[in-house]
Amino acid sequence: MKRTLTPYMFWIAFVASLGGLLFGFDTAVISGAEGAIQKIYGLSDFAHGFTMATALIGTILGALFCGRPAKRFGRLRSLQVIALLYLISAVGSAWIVNWYSFMFFRFIGGLAVGASSVIGPMYIAEISPAAWRGRFVAFFQFNIVLGIVLAYFSNYFIAGVPNDWQWMIGAESLPALLFAVLLFTVPESPRWLVSQGRDPEAEGVFARTGEADIPGEMEAIRASFASASGTKKERLFQRKFRKPVLIALLLATFNQLSGINAILYYAPRLFELSGVFRDGAMLQSVIVGLTNLTFTILGMVLIDKLGRKTLLAIGAVGMVVAQALVARGFYLEAFQGYYLLICICAYIAFFALSLGATIWVIIAEVFPNSVRAEGQVFGSMTHWVWSALLTWFFPLCLSIGGQYIFSFFTVIAGLSFLFALWMPETKGKSLETIQKELVKE
Repeated sequence: MKRTLTPYMFWIAFVASLGGLLFGFDTAVISGAEGAIQKIYGLSDFAHGFTMATALIGTILGALFCGRPAKRFGRLRSLQVIALLYLISAVGSAWIVNWYSFMFFRFIGGLAVGASSVIGPMYIAEISPAAWRGRFVAFFQFNIVLGIVLAYFSNYFIAGVPNDWQWMIGAESLPALLFAVLLFTVPESPRWLVSQGRDPEAEGVFARTGEADIPGEMEAIRASFASASGTKKERLFQRKFRKPVLIALLLATFNQLSGINAILYYAPRLFELSGVFRDGAMLQSVIVGLTNLTFTILGMVLIDKLGRKTLLAIGAVGMVVAQALVARGFYLEAFQGYYLLICICAYIAFFALSLGATIWVIIAEVFPNSVRAEGQVFGSMTHWVWSALLTWFFPLCLSIGGQYIFSFFTVIAGLSFLFALWMPETKGKSLETIQKELVKE
């Protein structure tokens, strides 16, 4: 029997994905303020890179430590705490003008981003029907990109007002408050409810979201938990979980080391360094954001049709060409006309279609119910470790020569193509079926 999607299921996906919107807004909003922050606090390139990476250090810890609360207290309660952290970070980092306070509140926001990147996709994956899971989890990625675009637009319109950098960062408090309120309208994950022995509540959630075969779904979930070595507590780093762990590790590594967050964080600076758009770098960032949004939507449409492997392979080829052309531009100092903008937008388009659209979907899919929280933590933490290191050292890399760092991005994109050929397809399969295929006792 096929599950009939209800309007309530779409609402759940929308509300849960607002955590992704805040994730994206927080990631990109700093790009408009980073120049002013460096001047106001008198920071060297190294200290500036560290200040920018403070939030990303928080994401690592947020991703690392959110798994246990999510497992103990539930996915929904954890999302509510995350919304509160976003709100505190936006208000504190915007209105307390002190370097140490700024880093502290950005760190708090980083905790929220890291935890959101784990719990948001996990919650959506656990409540979504198999045939729509890719699109619903990809909706989280869509909201990340939408948050990035909104941040770029917000920065563009705020730029020039007195203390504009504070208003840019403080604008995040509005969606954070909305997210906190709307979370009271959605239910807990049915799979978490089953893990707590609250089967009647889980059945109620499935009924409200349109599950046609509730007894069959409940039995499959119980069986997946029962297979977790009886009464012995499951640990992520066991031999039988090596394939899901390797998939998450490589996917998160390729996602970040292909250069995405470095470009999103420093887009205005990149355009200024090129010598083109020196007076309109903020506007070019908006164009980058809109490109990201457009191709993320395309990825959402195609992810459950073409599958994860095909999107990853197509995206890898495009990213190799685009990043190689950017490296060439830096090497030859040839940025005439719209060269840099076109190359970066091409990279963003192929990234959004592939690694961007699939990362949170695949990481949420490949781990069994018994260790999904831990697996999501591992994949997300890997993602944020690379992001923090890249964001910290990217200004130094640019000062040495942009051709070197973009050549590195090109090599990583090429390796992601080989990964796409190796990775198993998960399109259209239930979480329990994927578990049987990837986990070998």
